[in-house]
Amino acid sequence: MTDHASAGQLRAVKFSRLSKRALLLGLTATQLVTIGAGALPLVVALYTGTGALFAIPVLVVAVAAALVPVGGRQVVAWVPVALSWAWRSMTGQLHYRARITGTTTGAGTTRAARPRPAGTLALPGDMAALRQYVDPVTGAVLVHDPHAATLTALLPVTHPAFVLLDPGEQQRRVTAWGRVLATISRSGHIAALQVIERTLPGSGASLADWWRTHGTADGSFAARTYADLIERAGPAGEQHATTIALSLDLTAAARTVRAAGGGLRGAAAVLRQEVETLVIALRAADLTPGDPYDAGQLAIHLRTAYDPAIGPALERHPTLGRELAAAGPIAVTEAWGNLRADGAHHCVLWISQWPQARTYPGFLAPLLLSSGIQRTLSVTYRPVRPDVAMRELRRRRTGHLSDANQRARMGQTTDATDQAELSDVLQQEADLAAGHSLLTTTGLITISANDAERLEHDVAAVEQAAIQAGVETRRLWGQQAQAFARSVLPG
Repeated sequence: MTDHASAGQLRAVKFSRLSKRALLLGLTATQLVTIGAGALPLVVALYTGTGALFAIPVLVVAVAAALVPVGGRQVVAWVPVALSWAWRSMTGQLHYRARITGTTTGAGTTRAARPRPAGTLALPGDMAALRQYVDPVTGAVLVHDPHAATLTALLPVTHPAFVLLDPGEQQRRVTAWGRVLATISRSGHIAALQVIERTLPGSGASLADWWRTHGTADGSFAARTYADLIERAGPAGEQHATTIALSLDLTAAARTVRAAGGGLRGAAAVLRQEVETLVIALRAADLTPGDPYDAGQLAIHLRTAYDPAIGPALERHPTLGRELAAAGPIAVTEAWGNLRADGAHHCVLWISQWPQARTYPGFLAPLLLSSGIQRTLSVTYRPVRPDVAMRELRRRRTGHLSDANQRARMGQTTDATDQAELSDVLQQEADLAAGHSLLTTTGLITISANDAERLEHDVAAVEQAAIQAGVETRRLWGQQAQAFARSVLPG
């Protein structure tokens, strides 16, 4: 929703609240089942006349588990996370070590190590199933996820500094970006569009190249001073890189894929058309997209995601690190609240709530412009089919109205939060009826550092920057590996 403003003025926007998916009286199905299970022994005890003394504590524990929040979630919501963590811990899935290919020698014999399946990426965890497919027409490397049935292309994007533009130009670009999102929603074939904005340590190579091309190395005092400044400042700086990943839903586009020849070749043809449409929309929004990543560029993208410190070395030596089969980390260890990959420590925060007050499009500036912190901001947009979106909105509207009626019968009043959520649902229904698309948005912030102490310091700094930006962040305890994978590629 937006405020009306005169032409040339930047308009404030308002985000919808995160739906609680309540079933009755603000309680979710899981909470109701937990309370019901706790009340069952008491009901049985009342009918049989025995065991009521022992059934009451069970009910109290069940109610507490369903209602008492811990770390921003009810206790019952932590149960699946804890069970998954326990299972992965018992099965050794918290530790990953790369499979070394080649030959091994022992006791006078030589045998070949088991090779990795052809076409797979050398990645741990949920990303181990990913496959690579090279588009025979463009040479771009596409990432195939057989479990999620998606095919993804990545392309770099360059853009001017948004915060330095005048308000009228900012509003024009915001409107154009809205058209980009509308474009990916129209075909019904797109599973997700992910925008990845990263800060990486700089090597100074670009500054040195500029000086060699445009500088005047005549030995003068000014030339020596300028060259020395570039040599000192380059490695101490940082660079920003923006990537857009476009994922094709192979299930939704099955008919079109078959018409294009079927299989991954047909899917690549369909995705190529979608990428061309996206490129046109991006250029209309005054963004400059590059060619889709080839194998070498994707290898650099993955390598620096797991170990950002290797970035300057790869930038200074462009021929190194461009083998996709060796782009993954050598060792990964997942802890309850962070992740270590090779020489880097990572922590993933989830943007659990976007600004609730009306704010301007540049509200993420405190996060994006924070210096001295290696971080990755990933925002994933997922189009929702109009019929599915309308059905979900009707269900949510009915739930809010029935909850309000139930509270009225019990003599309770509807609070401002429920009224705001109902207003959001009604506005979304009106937008959908007017022909607009509905997209779900997921934001992840990955903070990286060279040691655990520095990581906690940077996490605290990012949390403070998020508060200034008006967004609410939560640390994804027990889910760091899965969240990190989703911050690198959409899933």
